[in-house]
Amino acid sequence: MPFHFVLPTTTMKVIGFAGWSGSGKTTLVERVIGLLEARGLVVSLIKHAHHEADVDYPGKDSYRHRHAGCREVLLTSMNRWALMHELRGRPEMTLDQALEQLSPCDLVLVEGFKRAPIAKIEIWRAEIGKPLLFPDDPHIIAIASDSRLETDLPQIDINDPAAVAEFILASSGLN
Repeated sequence: MPFHFVLPTTTMKVIGFAGWSGSGKTTLVERVIGLLEARGLVVSLIKHAHHEADVDYPGKDSYRHRHAGCREVLLTSMNRWALMHELRGRPEMTLDQALEQLSPCDLVLVEGFKRAPIAKIEIWRAEIGKPLLFPDDPHIIAIASDSRLETDLPQIDINDPAAVAEFILASSGLN
């Protein structure tokens, strides 16, 4: 008789951070993660890179194996593991496909994928000189900025990661 292992079902909450390069997304997300983890949440992150992302480099065994033709190389150690999957001309994965790769968690933060149809906090600084995203994106639910803006959306001080974390907890029902 075959044995079937059933994974526990979980509903991961997903919220994105959208903004132009240089707006402070990574710094804010880094601070928010620590605050959410301190509240006992299991947090994962998906980061979209517009450039060629590589976690290993020439001379490393994993690099040599990938370049020899392996489609996947799983590197594991006592502290972490990483799976590198070569697309070899196939399309980049979608956000939904990326979410399917994650282990169950309470909350997934998404940095990048600024056009994805998920709830997002826009990160905006006037000095970047780029337009606001929220007027053309109905999925933006709040703005984190160092300026007050003309909008009915909730506005959070970009320099107050605790307020951003509290907004995420409240809006996702995790508080």
